[in-house]
Amino acid sequence: MRLNPHDNTLMTLRILYLLAAVAAITGKPSRAALAEAEIPQYYEVRIYATQSAEQQQRVNDYWQKAAVPAYNRMGIQPVGVFTELRDSTTNHIYVLIPCASPADFAAIPARLAADAGYQQAAGEFLDAPKSNPAYTRFESSLLVAFDGMKRMSLPATNQPPRVFELRTYLSSSEGKGLNKIKMFESGEIPLMKEVGLAPIFYGRTIAGLNMPCLVYLTCGENLDAHKKHWKAFSAAPAWKQLTGDPQYKDNVSRVISIMLKRTAASQI
Repeated sequence: MRLNPHDNTLMTLRILYLLAAVAAITGKPSRAALAEAEIPQYYEVRIYATQSAEQQQRVNDYWQKAAVPAYNRMGIQPVGVFTELRDSTTNHIYVLIPCASPADFAAIPARLAADAGYQQAAGEFLDAPKSNPAYTRFESSLLVAFDGMKRMSLPATNQPPRVFELRTYLSSSEGKGLNKIKMFESGEIPLMKEVGLAPIFYGRTIAGLNMPCLVYLTCGENLDAHKKHWKAFSAAPAWKQLTGDPQYKDNVSRVISIMLKRTAASQI
């Protein structure tokens, strides 16, 4: 059976319309209704390019003092803010923003514009001059969570992770990309949890960079422990069975892996 990349999106939109109608009648908050209905979350992944330690600090300060509090006031949380594990003057800043629905995502700019506290705290960053920019450029992608893990899962608080790995899997076609998602949902996701890779989210990119692709984030206590978890994953019989299944052949053409650490602005 051929997988249709639009089926899940259409179904999600139909349910969103239904929930909006229910909310209008009952007055029940739409975000709570969405959670109860187990609608997949949407994620914005934003990547800031910088060319100095000063710019990195300015981006982090913006998220810590202005953006994260403003997003939280909208009910959007937790917001993840990370940078590359190894320090460099050209490190990127990675921001993970969870949204309950496409409507919530689309409403963010107007709500920030109307937030006086945000405008005051973010003013210097938002109006940085050409002669002294706060960053080089930023890129943004919008993702929808896999059905196999519809909501973000936070790391255990008893042993907070110190390393995070952001992985992007590029596929040669939309069909191959959907096939790779099916592979995750047929065994990879539970296996990752079992061996301690501690996935935080999985998402299919619906607008943004490197399409067709999927993106996910895992974490570990430290770099050595994280490598051991991957080794256990690779040696697991369930993984060998999945990779030996011909239906999943050649569904990934390139893997991009970036090791990250949290910044002071991060809530993850």
